Order: sequence, then C-alpha cells, then structure tokens
Amino acid sequence: MLELDTLLPLAGVAAAAGVAGGILAGLLGVGGGIVIVPALYFALSLTGMDPALTMQVAVGTSLATIVFTSLSSGYGHYKKGAIDTALLKLWAPSILTGVLIGGILGGVVSGNVLLAVFATVAMAVAFDMILRKPAEATAPRSFSKPVWAALGVFAGAVSAMMGIGGGTVCVPTLSFLGYDIRKAVGTSAAIGFVIGLPGALIYMATGFAAEGLPPMSLGYVNLMLAAVIIPLSTSFARVGVKLAHSIPRRALKLCFGVFLMLTALRMFADLAEQIGWL
Repeated sequence: MLELDTLLPLAGVAAAAGVAGGILAGLLGVGGGIVIVPALYFALSLTGMDPALTMQVAVGTSLATIVFTSLSSGYGHYKKGAIDTALLKLWAPSILTGVLIGGILGGVVSGNVLLAVFATVAMAVAFDMILRKPAEATAPRSFSKPVWAALGVFAGAVSAMMGIGGGTVCVPTLSFLGYDIRKAVGTSAAIGFVIGLPGALIYMATGFAAEGLPPMSLGYVNLMLAAVIIPLSTSFARVGVKLAHSIPRRALKLCFGVFLMLTALRMFADLAEQIGWL
C-alpha cells in the first residue's frame, strides 16, 4: 500500500501532466497521452511498484483521461470548423478494430515491450514532422478504402498500446496526404475519443485480477490519478485549441516533432536502463 507521503507527489506529477497534456491535446491533436504516459510511468517507477505493472497502469490511466480530454479538444476544433467529419466516419471503424487488438496486446505483454513501441513510434514520427517539407499541393490526396482501413487498424493498435489519442499516427499521415495541419490536428483530436473509451475499458478488464496495483485502481486504470488529471486536461485543452489556430502551420509541426523526439529519447534511455545496457 502506498503511503500518503508517496501519494501526494504522485498527485502533483499527475496535475502537472494534466495541464501539459491538455494543452498538447488541443494544440497537436494527440490526446495528451504522449506526455501523460511518460509522466505517470516515471512517477510510478519511483514508488517501488513492480516494473512489470508500471507501464500498463500508466497507459491504462492515460487512455481513461483521453476519453474526456478528446471530447473537450475535439469540440473546440469542431467549433472552428477544423474536423473532417467525412474522414472521421470513414476511418473510425478500422481504428476501433485496431484499438481492440492493441488494447488486448497492451494488457498482456511485457511493460518493456510497451516502452519500446512507444519510443520507436514517437521517434519515427518526430523525424517525419521535423524534416518533411511543407506539401505544395493545395488539395489533399487520398488512399483507397482498403489502405485507409489498414492505416486505421495500425493507428488504433499502436495508440492503444501507447496510451495515446491517435494524433501521433494520424496527424503525420494526414499531413503527408496534404491535409491542412489544423484540420489534421482537429480530426485527430476527435479520433481520440474512439481510441480512449474502448482502450480504457480493455485495460480495466485485462488488469482486473492483477496484484500489486496502486490503491484506487480499477484494473490497470488508477482512478485517483485519473481524477486529478481529467479536470485539468479538459480545461487546458481549450488553451491548446486557441494556440493551434493562432500560430503558423510550420511552427505547429516543428513543435509536435521536437516534443516527440525529446520524449522518445527519454524513453529509450529508460528502456536501456531496464534491460541493463546502462
């Protein structure tokens, strides 16, 4: 059982993650998990919690917060006309399928596997967003429906395993196709709800019988940490939406890429330490 002097710092980390995650959710369409997962992971790892459970709890709790953060962020972008509803309808079913696959895998595989997936995907996306030159096309390209479906399954599976809202995969994909970066961010923010709700329910179910979880946990979702994060992330998501519609498009992409690169480097360092390379 974690003592009060341990729970209070955890709550403080969760609060800071909620503020940063909310701003990033609105700004970048990432659901906030890209900052909430590593913050919770590092905070929980300092409590002496079983390392095999730490990443699962961080991911499961993040997905639960994304349900609410994505609603706040998505609504803000919707009011500004930055959500492609036709694309959302096309992509949502395959993304949901991917979430079911990724959620089940994430609940049963090693925490180090989740860490490796998180860091690898984040680093690849970071390089893409930083180095890719702005598209010259004025109208977005598209894929055939089977390709959209395959990308949706991939995005949903990776997002559920990483505990993120989908923007890490969806934003660069839509940017590559020539979509306006603000519309890519807005649509990805809405996709976060499609990922967060079923993903959180799966992590609750797969962790239901796990032992050694922190107090106030429902499966791999810690209710105390979620209760601290959700009010802050939903409130500050509106701040992120305003920023997304007031700064240059190229700056928005660079901001996204630099943040992901820093996150990936920190996660790779932790993974190397976990497996004895450092």
